[in-house]
Amino acid sequence: MKKIAKLAVVLAASALLFGCNEKSSKAKIGIAKIQQHPALDAAEKGIIDVINEAGLDVEFDLQNANADLNTANQIALKYKDENVKVAVGIATPIAVALANTIKQSPVIFAAVTDPVGADLVSTLEHGENNVTGMSDAVPTDLHIELFAEVTGIKTLGYIYTSSEANSQTSLKLVQDACAKLGLGLVTQAISSTNEVKQAAEAIIDRVDGIYLTTDNTVFSALSGLIQVFGDARKPIFSADVTGAMAGGCLLASGFNYYKAGRATGDIIVDILKNGKKPDEIPVRFMTEPSDSDFLIDLDAAKNCGITIPSELLKQANLIFENGKLRERN
Repeated sequence: MKKIAKLAVVLAASALLFGCNEKSSKAKIGIAKIQQHPALDAAEKGIIDVINEAGLDVEFDLQNANADLNTANQIALKYKDENVKVAVGIATPIAVALANTIKQSPVIFAAVTDPVGADLVSTLEHGENNVTGMSDAVPTDLHIELFAEVTGIKTLGYIYTSSEANSQTSLKLVQDACAKLGLGLVTQAISSTNEVKQAAEAIIDRVDGIYLTTDNTVFSALSGLIQVFGDARKPIFSADVTGAMAGGCLLASGFNYYKAGRATGDIIVDILKNGKKPDEIPVRFMTEPSDSDFLIDLDAAKNCGITIPSELLKQANLIFENGKLRERN
């Protein structure tokens, strides 16, 4: 009886994690993100909105791997067993898990910095077999150049997740940019969100400021990092604007993740409604000026003793001041 009781508990836990497998006549679209934070949540919403607006009669199976690769693989197996119409992976680790497991249904990736380096596709010109999607690559060199110009920093800090392919790619871009600009660079590798604040504390006395790329693990524990650098009155540049909207980052520049989700949704609509094949669809990038946001945090500038040039201030469509975010046209 005890074994039966334990089995019942396990089955109940599985139902809570993955949801009930009730029969439905609607096509199922699986959307999985590696973990929850504002940028990935915004991308997920953008995908769903576009699909709904297209009038497709589908149901969504939304999953969150909670930054755990084993869970990501379980989600991939679940989607494969249920023969989802399309499987969507938001961020590199979950996208790779889906692509490695699902070979019959289309696999669409979103917010993947280096899809070639992650072996999702072999070229950006078109998809690979059943896989294509949207990249969140950002102009790292231009970001760091602007950061140095505004703040006068001499040594840059950088924290990255050693296990993520996109973070390794971003690290190389940061190293190249610092070498080109003659900046010193102090890096700190992490493996989980629990290490973010500790990593910030480990480098704070050796750097003048920190640059954040689109590292999901870092942004899931961003508040701790902001606290460390805020207390030290040292500036932060974020390549993820969504994560910076609550304040604390001096500058943030990058594309709008909700719009990136919509771009990913357009790919799915092309497949389901227009009959396109994934290997016919190029990897999508967010390249239009209207796709991007530029945020300046005047509270952080005051805290760090930095004056923002008036010409730069005019370019920002998002201003954080007196604890509030306002948007300008």
